[in-house]
Amino acid sequence: MIGDKRIVVVLPAYNAELTLEKTWSEIPFDLVDEIVLVDDHSSDRTVDKAKELAIRHVIRHEQNKGYGGNQKTCYNKALELGADIVIMLHPDYQYTPKLIPAMASIIAQGLYPVVLGSRILGKGALTGGMPMHKYIANRILTLIQNMLLNQKLSEYHTGYRAYSREVLESIDFEANSDNFIFDNQVLSQIFYRGFTIAEITCPTKYFEEASSINLSNSAVYGIGVLKVSVLHRLQAWGLVNLKMYKNKKDAR
Repeated sequence: MIGDKRIVVVLPAYNAELTLEKTWSEIPFDLVDEIVLVDDHSSDRTVDKAKELAIRHVIRHEQNKGYGGNQKTCYNKALELGADIVIMLHPDYQYTPKLIPAMASIIAQGLYPVVLGSRILGKGALTGGMPMHKYIANRILTLIQNMLLNQKLSEYHTGYRAYSREVLESIDFEANSDNFIFDNQVLSQIFYRGFTIAEITCPTKYFEEASSINLSNSAVYGIGVLKVSVLHRLQAWGLVNLKMYKNKKDAR
């Protein structure tokens, strides 16, 4: 907890048995009030490992719901637990939990309602082993997204994110995809609702055990990103009226 702000870290897990303990060991438990791990029907011992680590809130999907579907469960559970700040951290140890205090503090002090851990600020991405083709694709997609959304983020594709409760209660994330494009839809919704986003430099690690999408899924993701950005611009111009952009309370 920072001040009176309750902090919940959510771990969207899929086959994270080999990296979960490394991730867990770096979480600052003096600040974090609760940890929620949602296992998306892994084929390994992710759930058993979570129980060995005494993670209190472990949810297992009986069938794979996808990366976006996993996050929906994560955020709903975090809000149910009374979170004021929700930090989404991948349990594959690609992002360091040591940035949790900084990210949570920015929100707790009312500076920004959303914080992203950016791999692109500085030289962290390539230094950490991001493949060159992924780096180039990241830069191209981000440039197009910034133009269509009229923003200036260094990247839209990080999996390290912190949200205030107000943000998650304002956007209808349930209307989003259950696949990887979920993350970009969330950012589009956040900007459309008028919230601002901060970024901090985040070192990253690419190694064999870290999860990553394959080439075909990457292509589908890239097309999906462009579609989300175009729809955002059309919504902003009033040419479409999409459910995902409605206020969460109005969408019910």
